[in-house]
Amino acid sequence: MKISYKQLLDEAMAEVETLSIQEAAALYGSEDVQFVDLRDVRELKLEGKIPHAYHAPRGMLEFWIDPDSPYFKTIFAQDKRFVLYCKSGWRSALATQTAQKMGLPKVCHIEGGFDAWKGIGADVEDL
Repeated sequence: MKISYKQLLDEAMAEVETLSIQEAAALYGSEDVQFVDLRDVRELKLEGKIPHAYHAPRGMLEFWIDPDSPYFKTIFAQDKRFVLYCKSGWRSALATQTAQKMGLPKVCHIEGGFDAWKGIGADVEDL
C-alpha cells in the first residue's frame, strides 16, 4: 500500500475548511449556503437527511460539478457556499478536497458529519 486512507484523510483535512457542528448549524437556512449530502441513497432512506440538503452521491460528485461533464448539475454553478457532509466527516473531507481542486469556490465540510448533526438534535427529514 503506497498511501493509507488515514494519510489521504490527513492530507485532505490539512487542505480544506472544516466547520464545527455549531458553525454548520449557524449557517443552516442562509440563502447563500447549500448543504450537500454525499451519502448513499440507502443511508438517506435509513436515517433521513438535513432538510433542504441537496443529495449528490459521492460517486457522482466530480461529474456533477464539472460543467463539461454530460452529468453536470446546475446547482453547482450557483454562487453559494457549499457545505458537504456524509455520515462521519471522512467522505466529505475527501470530497471537499476534490471539489476544491476542481475549482468549486466556497466549499467546506462538517466535522462529524450527519452523526454530529443528529447529535445536537438539529432538524432531520425522512425520505
